Amino acid sequence: MALPTMTAEQRNAALAKAAAVRKARSELIEEVRKGKVSLAKVLERADKEDLVKKTKVAAVIKALPGIGPVKAAKLMDEAEIPADRRIGGLGSRQRSALLEAIKN
Repeated sequence: MALPTMTAEQRNAALAKAAAVRKARSELIEEVRKGKVSLAKVLERADKEDLVKKTKVAAVIKALPGIGPVKAAKLMDEAEIPADRRIGGLGSRQRSALLEAIKN
């Protein structure tokens, strides 16, 4: 499928919108990294906010204090969450398994 032809103005608007979304997502990850927002709060916000819903689970888990890439991969594997899953795509069982794994 061919991409639609965009005018320069439309392209600039799309680029600005994409940049704003990336900035907001990085701010969310930074809040998680600093401990201002818990994983439970992120999962709650996913029900209301598209930005949070479209954030990758792995990025949020890696941002949690004390969890690196290896432990994040292990937690996701135990909760049976694919590596490329986004928060909005998590089922209730996966959410509860992830929250339980983080508590331990």
